[in-house]
Amino acid sequence: MPRSRTILNRVALALCGLVAVAAGGRLCLGRSSWRSAVPERWSALGPHTPLVAPERLASLRGQEWWVPTVMAASTVAAVLLAWWGVRQLRTGKRRLMTLPASRSQLRTRALEDTLATLVESVDGVTHCRPRVRVAARARQLDAVLRVRLHHDTTPSTVLPHLTRIASDTGDALAPYRFRMHIRFSARSHRRPHVR
Repeated sequence: MPRSRTILNRVALALCGLVAVAAGGRLCLGRSSWRSAVPERWSALGPHTPLVAPERLASLRGQEWWVPTVMAASTVAAVLLAWWGVRQLRTGKRRLMTLPASRSQLRTRALEDTLATLVESVDGVTHCRPRVRVAARARQLDAVLRVRLHHDTTPSTVLPHLTRIASDTGDALAPYRFRMHIRFSARSHRRPHVR
């Protein structure tokens, strides 16, 4: 999930929480009894009595503006919630990045394949699985590489080559800022089991 969406979700949840805490605190601490905080006609209601009288509800439903207003409000709320939900779960197709230096477009999947090929060509690397994320507003590219090394190779022998690859890639993607995060793992040297 992008950082801006995470921040927006946390701010919205924090605001809803603050409103709920403030309302609960006002009911609990602001008055001696919550029954005195509700309107006078509501406090006289029985346990299974509706808040809106059936006659009042029937008169509202009889108005010609009632049905279109309720339908429009319900439709707008449903569409907004559906749009928000899809935006939260959206993975979408791979993005196209415009490179002004060469006046071409590059798909992030092509960049991932190129990085994988370059990293796997380094001695001591057995496998590389890159994942590139584009932050379009900040013109930032973040590449996370999961690099698997031979069991006898140390990260310090491979790191200078990967640094050079990161520098060359950053130069080729000129208007974008490029950061590469590397996670190393090594396949353990297994001894044959005798049975």
